[in-house]
Amino acid sequence: MATDAAIVAPASGLGHTHRRDAWWVGPLATAVGLGLFIIYSTFRAFYNADFELGHGAKVNPILPENAYLLSPFYSPLLAFPWLPSWLSPAFFILWAPGGFRLTCYYYRKAYYRAYFWDPPACAVGEGRRTYQGETRLFLFQNLNRYFLYIALVFLVLLAIDVVHACLWPAEGGGLRLGVNLGTLVLAANTTLLSLYTFSCHSLRHLIGGNMDCFSCTLGATRYNLWRGASVLNKRHMLWAWTSLFMVGFADFYVWMVASGHFTDIRII
Repeated sequence: MATDAAIVAPASGLGHTHRRDAWWVGPLATAVGLGLFIIYSTFRAFYNADFELGHGAKVNPILPENAYLLSPFYSPLLAFPWLPSWLSPAFFILWAPGGFRLTCYYYRKAYYRAYFWDPPACAVGEGRRTYQGETRLFLFQNLNRYFLYIALVFLVLLAIDVVHACLWPAEGGGLRLGVNLGTLVLAANTTLLSLYTFSCHSLRHLIGGNMDCFSCTLGATRYNLWRGASVLNKRHMLWAWTSLFMVGFADFYVWMVASGHFTDIRII
């Protein structure tokens, strides 16, 4: 039986599409979100103040006794006496998590679409006619697996910062255990960063890639690890954005407490 079917030519040219939905909302939101974080983190790196509190650091006049809080932008705190005072310790730190996110498989898609329009969205025309892939300058994206190794080390250092945030000055010297709002902020930041890192495509491939038979290698142990990474990987975009927001908020919280604008509320 003959049928009539309308044949629609594919969209061509930058931004050309037959889509009728608001496809541009996603790239626009991504551009704004990433842009704001880049501006804020750059400002805080140059600001180079109010990034730690307690145990020998600057004391908040409102709350003279406080557990040690350190901004994740400055952790671990590196001090080199031979460097000029204007050179922020954050510059020795931010390149590592920044490189991990820059080369992340999800973030590649996000900023390629948001800033380069390559392509702007699914079924939307892009500027070039041929696919070139991540060649030449973009070969650095292959460094993602190596940035992953560094990110895993940073998770341990951030977890140590959470422990420090539980230690309060005790009478007569020494320390006592306690929990403040800053502890919860740093703990939430470390948790979300861990979820983002453990859901990474490179980590999933490191655990279960390059093999055809799990039972022929490490059996159920490696297979279960791969399944766990796969479950987290399904929400990789969620962990990417929530961890990005939380690491910025954690720095902002420490900044406000260290500068005396906020009081770090004691919970336990």
